[in-house]
Amino acid sequence: MKRVAAVVIAVTALALAPVAAAEPTPQPGTPCPAPDALTKLPDRSVLTCSAGTWAPFANPYPFSEIWQSYGSGITLHGQGLRNPEIMSGAWVGTPLDPAAVCGVEQASVVAAGEVGPTQASTGQPGQPLDFQVLPVVFKITLSGDCLWRKVG
Repeated sequence: MKRVAAVVIAVTALALAPVAAAEPTPQPGTPCPAPDALTKLPDRSVLTCSAGTWAPFANPYPFSEIWQSYGSGITLHGQGLRNPEIMSGAWVGTPLDPAAVCGVEQASVVAAGEVGPTQASTGQPGQPLDFQVLPVVFKITLSGDCLWRKVG
């Protein structure tokens, strides 16, 4: 009887546990924020902003000076690898929602085969975040519901 009670309690707990909602992602055919912007989906496929809506990106080497991130972020590689998706220089992340917070985590190649420590920057809710994409950046994660533009 104790075993049955334990199973009933466990099943009840699972049934009442909050279900994590899937992170909203841009979808083909839905509105996009800026012409020529790119974004990455969780399956690593890329969408491009064309004629005001997201469309599949056909080029195998995505590169843009305008990216949209959402939720926990998109991860790109830079000039520390072949076929960079993002270039070093001055960038600004602009929240697409007044409550959104733009954030950046990046790490650069510091020597042959060696990646340096991660550097992070986080903006304030609803405020743009100015930052520098590091030279020879290996990988960078852009997070928050934000539009990122190269400005220099």
